[in-house]
Amino acid sequence: MLTSYRRVLSEPGTLRFSATGLVARLPISMVGLGIVLLVSAATGSYAVAGAVSAAYMIANAGLAILQGRLLDTLGQGRVLAATSIGFALAMVLLVWTVEAGWPVATSYACAALAGAVLPQVGSAVRARWSHVLDAERDVQTAYAIEAVADEAVFMLGPIIVTVLATAWDPVAGIAVAVLACTTGTLLLCAQRATEPPAHPHHRASGRRLRMPWATVAPLAVVSAALGTLFGAAEVTTVAFATEQHHQAWAGGLLALWALGSMLAGILTGAITWRRGPSVRVRWGAFGMFCAMVPLHFVGSVPLMGLVLLIGGFAIAPTLIATLSLTESTVPPGRLTEGMAIMQTGLVAGVAPGATLAGLVIDAHGASAAYLVCAAAGAVAALAAQALPRTD
Repeated sequence: MLTSYRRVLSEPGTLRFSATGLVARLPISMVGLGIVLLVSAATGSYAVAGAVSAAYMIANAGLAILQGRLLDTLGQGRVLAATSIGFALAMVLLVWTVEAGWPVATSYACAALAGAVLPQVGSAVRARWSHVLDAERDVQTAYAIEAVADEAVFMLGPIIVTVLATAWDPVAGIAVAVLACTTGTLLLCAQRATEPPAHPHHRASGRRLRMPWATVAPLAVVSAALGTLFGAAEVTTVAFATEQHHQAWAGGLLALWALGSMLAGILTGAITWRRGPSVRVRWGAFGMFCAMVPLHFVGSVPLMGLVLLIGGFAIAPTLIATLSLTESTVPPGRLTEGMAIMQTGLVAGVAPGATLAGLVIDAHGASAAYLVCAAAGAVAALAAQALPRTD
């Protein structure tokens, strides 16, 4: 089972850029929550805190694709170094505006600036894997490594920022996130041997590599639907645990969901698949839908933990197949942009999913809100059916 992982990690430089990429993208699971903890502690208002955090996330989703395009055309070293420094400065300004009691509009502006320039490390690292590896099965294994790393980030990041904010100071959690981002990203930039070559677009020639939208567009819808599913599931699971008078178990339930995904990601990278990624996306999206349907009928915390653990096994394989299909379809000169489109879809879907689930929870309770997750899974499954039948 470990042979596949040993093979890809033995390639020169791969272990180093994957490890630094893991550190560099810790902020994706820390900063949003860190902003909420910081602003709510300073203002006493969760509404303002949520709005400031939303400004950060919306700006990040809105400009990620543009940054992906710049990474392809200008090269990772230049773009990631500039964005990491810009991110650090914007976050320092954000903390300053909050701690000094400046008008809340300045906090919105700084949060939006930080989100806009957050380095797109995940997309950059996956583009490096595609550049370094030749065999499709090795790229699949590499993407499984990154999927497991993402799950680790989303399991550890919230814990780190919450512990630092509550046991020390809300600024501490954000400081660690900024330090991890800046240090990890600059170390990644220094690894020039594995950096994909830049593909500058010459306006005079008028030539630009074509984006295969027949595949990319349905994949983007699948990603957005899965983001909606994730956002709805997180809010609904917290509400479910509260209704069951076990609010402290909410984090544990979500951790079991992530654990199922992590285990499935490890298995996915070790398997040599006979069917191509488009088939796996279609089946994976359908599996996500099926995994969400039983949640509406669960009435106890232990059973919910078991169902979420099993349901989590559909997450990583679907995301890995989505990115593998992107990698095999999008031309190398626009690969980071293509990866950023998928990441943007995931991020952009979270807020609407959480909002819609919240409305249903208020009106009908947590069990009914799990139907929002099922509906999002159904949209993902239908969108996956629109993919070209290439394998």
